[in-house]
Amino acid sequence: MSTPALLAALLLAAAARPLTAQDAEGLEPRVAARVDSLFRRFTAAGSPGCALGIMQHGRLSYAKGYGLASIELGVPITPATVFDIGSVSKQFTALAVLLAVQDGTLSLDDELQKYLPELPRYGKPVTIRHLLHHTSGLRDYLDLLAWSGVQEESVTGAREALAVLSRQRAANFAAGDEYLYSNSGFFLLSVVLERASGQSLRQFAAQRIFGPLGMRHTFYLDDHAEIVPGKASSYAPRGANGFALALANWEQIGDGGVQTSVQDLQLWERNFSEPTVGGAAAIRELETPGVLNDGKPISYALGQSVDRYRGLRRISHGGSWAGFRAQLSRFPEQRTSISALCNVSNAAPASLVNRVADVLLAGNVSTAAETPPAASVPPEQEAVVHPLVAYVGRYHSDELLADWEITLAGDSLRVRVGPLLESRFLPTSHGGLVAGSRVHFLEANGSITGIT
Repeated sequence: MSTPALLAALLLAAAARPLTAQDAEGLEPRVAARVDSLFRRFTAAGSPGCALGIMQHGRLSYAKGYGLASIELGVPITPATVFDIGSVSKQFTALAVLLAVQDGTLSLDDELQKYLPELPRYGKPVTIRHLLHHTSGLRDYLDLLAWSGVQEESVTGAREALAVLSRQRAANFAAGDEYLYSNSGFFLLSVVLERASGQSLRQFAAQRIFGPLGMRHTFYLDDHAEIVPGKASSYAPRGANGFALALANWEQIGDGGVQTSVQDLQLWERNFSEPTVGGAAAIRELETPGVLNDGKPISYALGQSVDRYRGLRRISHGGSWAGFRAQLSRFPEQRTSISALCNVSNAAPASLVNRVADVLLAGNVSTAAETPPAASVPPEQEAVVHPLVAYVGRYHSDELLADWEITLAGDSLRVRVGPLLESRFLPTSHGGLVAGSRVHFLEANGSITGIT
């Protein structure tokens, strides 16, 4: 091997070396104690919890687990515990796409149908760039499958998601006109990458991202039955102090699916300040927010939100799947990154990460409190426009995979979607909530004719 080649190999090996306790500069004991206090509720006996990782100035300064990875077995969470990080996965998918662009395999301005001709067109072309910035206007396949009666415990994959997306007769808006977060875009990017490169996203990321960075316990999980060594179980609260398993068996990836630990995430975060995979050009692209057709900028870049927290520039993303919750936030000017990965649905890691940032960056953050959300004003009771019996019936849409059946149940209605999903609702002049979304009833000649 030539001297330059040997030097390059040594540099890559150094970059890929996992961070260990010897790398950690450590927090001052009083600071560490304040940070630990934020996670105190997870240290109660029999509680699931979180893993925390803090990176400062390119070095691991703190990593700790709070609570149990397995309540059943009494196994504690550690910095090496593996979690499903939900939508935090999107930034990895974005980098994979940029690497394919660097290879000449893709262009950000390629039309989606170049790789997915089975999807309908809706006027303005939808490009890879639109998918990355959530400006495609495509409906979210998670909603579409839920409205079709598919539950998280059901086993679904790319085939089912493509099937329901292929049925859609319209988009939410013309591509590039608006920003609307949609998991469809990043799921579709996984299919685009596979068709363009000949490798699945799981294979591509393992070879081009996780391997070179030394992220030995990180990968896209595309098989719900696969056993993942060291992975935390997933929980949701049940009753006053109990917990229940929270399961999800969907196998789509791209919008989610990455399994990782806070230990591995430090290697990912270092790549932003010391780029090896993708180089400086890819990192710049990942952190550049999109622009709408009218020139208005948005706060979403490629798999990451770019905003300010108490006066500090922040690049972040959260994740949620089954009982897993995740948050990864970077403060580039302060060279500080904080990740919190949790295995219980009420963990609220975004809030936890913000509070950790308040402790670590106390000398930098604005002392002014964040703008509080507007006070919630209870809506006035809306009158039911028609007798409840008028809504009873079977409703069909070619855009969904199952019919809706509405029946009368005492003083309210019940809607059944497919064989499993059933919920109570009360229609009003503004429609009603079904499967987490508002539906509107169509009328003709004073009678209910359909739902949209």
